[in-house]
Amino acid sequence: MTRVAGAVRPRLARAAEAVRPRLARAATAAGPRVARLARAVSPQAARTRKPKTWQYTAGAATAGLALAAGVVTAAGPWDSTGQRTAERDWAAAQERTGGADHGRNADRSDTSDTAAGAPRPAPSAASVLTGLGGGTGTPRSDALADLLGPLLDAPELGDRSTAAIVDVATGKRLYGDGAAEALTPASTTKIATAAAALAALGPDHRLTTRTALEPDTRELVLVGGGDPTLTARKKADGWASLRELADATAEALKKRDLREVTLSYDKTLYAGPELHPIGRNVNLAPVSALTADEGRTDDSTSGTAIRVTDPAKDAADKFASFLADHGIKTTPPGPSKATNRAESLAEVSSPPLSTLVERMLTNSDNDIAEHLARQTAVASGARADFDGAGEAIAAQLKKLGLPVTGADFKDGSGLNRDDRLTADLLTALLAKAADPTHPELRPVLTGLPVAGFTGTLTSRYTDGAAGVVRAKTGTLHGVNSLAGTVVDQDGRLLAFAFLSTGEDTEAARAALDRTATALASCGCG
Repeated sequence: MTRVAGAVRPRLARAAEAVRPRLARAATAAGPRVARLARAVSPQAARTRKPKTWQYTAGAATAGLALAAGVVTAAGPWDSTGQRTAERDWAAAQERTGGADHGRNADRSDTSDTAAGAPRPAPSAASVLTGLGGGTGTPRSDALADLLGPLLDAPELGDRSTAAIVDVATGKRLYGDGAAEALTPASTTKIATAAAALAALGPDHRLTTRTALEPDTRELVLVGGGDPTLTARKKADGWASLRELADATAEALKKRDLREVTLSYDKTLYAGPELHPIGRNVNLAPVSALTADEGRTDDSTSGTAIRVTDPAKDAADKFASFLADHGIKTTPPGPSKATNRAESLAEVSSPPLSTLVERMLTNSDNDIAEHLARQTAVASGARADFDGAGEAIAAQLKKLGLPVTGADFKDGSGLNRDDRLTADLLTALLAKAADPTHPELRPVLTGLPVAGFTGTLTSRYTDGAAGVVRAKTGTLHGVNSLAGTVVDQDGRLLAFAFLSTGEDTEAARAALDRTATALASCGCG
């Protein structure tokens, strides 16, 4: 642990020290994994890797788990169920619960069943980069080529794979193989959506749902603000609550001696078709500016679910029932638009955008992704439909000075097979999110799933670089991608992106995990 501990600042060092005894036991217990990890890398990788196998196992277990423990200790709980606290506890006790399997359906993007509760309305987690990015030496390009080349040539990755490795501290690309070639990225698109939304709106921005009363007509308008986290459930857990909005609205109406109103709903913030080009799908509800619980017809909070066909009407119907509980009688709700003369009665707001971004990335939430894409369009003055959102994302990334040549955004979630991204752009996005001059982009990194711990990586890397790799996954039929960060054996924080075309999802995913694990084992400086 000497090299990594030396690279972290006091806060992370203290966090690591607090769990040192348990981590030592975890490293010892990891012995049976050593042989499996050794087989995960090629002979070339074994020759390139300087530390002995036992050193990597102890180093990866201790450094990775200490890093995760330090980060989550600094960040505090991520949601009401204590997801980040759970990460810390997992690091200390090596007890894993939950899991994710998001690639078995060839026509679906990544989803996760973790984080059933909602995040607290608090600022985003502290930077995962505190004290990192230095290390003892930058990996050599030739050593990375020797290490990664054979792994990226694996037949499981199909007839085309591309890759890029960037040193986060310097922003310098250390390795590239077809890095400028645009391929279908699947859910790694969400990294771009997250960065664009944060750049356009800022991490503290909140999305508001409100009620407005039209003068003289007694028309009450429920105005959607594009909040994908609005909930109609009894327990809101930090999300904006439709029930609480009804409570406050009913109180305001009674103060005006109104107990019977015409109820309408306004979803005009967004434009164009609501239905994604893939059609009706369990991965995504129609994208409406007014929706409750992502239009889910069950009690799930993430992953796949059958969705309502008209989210706005569904939300308005539920709102009417909540008003009825307060003795407020309404007409059956229909579409309308609040005028400038309407008096605002009540409102509820989402958690800050930083929290939405983190949840979107951790759980690969397609609904949040599409709403953030449209919010980017609204903030940019573009038409808030699929096309306008894609153009707005590209424009925001271009403003950040990122290499957008060849990129094409058809949606914000990556469900559209016509999306195109390059490995160069993905690694540049991750490096930009680490740039001290762009702290507003930090949730792009803090939201990445942690290998073996959270989200879509919960059940992956259990025999490899758990806690060391943080990455966004991407899976469609014939598309397998992985992009994120990894701490190598010299303590360098590296950004990586792998895009591939393998048909066998399970085999391709395993090949990508072996590649990321080998990168974590690299002492290539």
